[in-house]
Amino acid sequence: MTKLCARKVNRLKDYDYSQNGAYYITIYVNNKLELLSNIDVGANCVRLQLSEIGQIIANEIDVMSSTYVAAFIDKYVIMPNHIHMIIIISMDGRTQFAPTIPRIIKQFKGPVIKQIGHSIWQKSYYDHVIRNEDDY
Repeated sequence: MTKLCARKVNRLKDYDYSQNGAYYITIYVNNKLELLSNIDVGANCVRLQLSEIGQIIANEIDVMSSTYVAAFIDKYVIMPNHIHMIIIISMDGRTQFAPTIPRIIKQFKGPVIKQIGHSIWQKSYYDHVIRNEDDY
């Protein structure tokens, strides 16, 4: 019987992913297939042209930015096979149901899967807690 490799833990141990802060998130398409956009190289510029799936994702990011009072997408870019987002959580301590980064990502991936009809995502995502202005 072949022994499977243990899955690497992607999250910081004992870190509260609902606390105020900025989070740099990268979400990959399964097998890194280039389904989201095309890179158009012109004479003086490089532009990303979103595919139909990429447009669905852009619309869902806009929806996600208005879903939570205490969290929003500050910046994002949709690359051919992955997405980069900076998510800001800013709570005033009065909410009963705190948004967490894992919950936000799950609620982002789900509607995209539903609209496309199947999952295009890798199982997890990469995150980096932005620690200061230079890190941002």
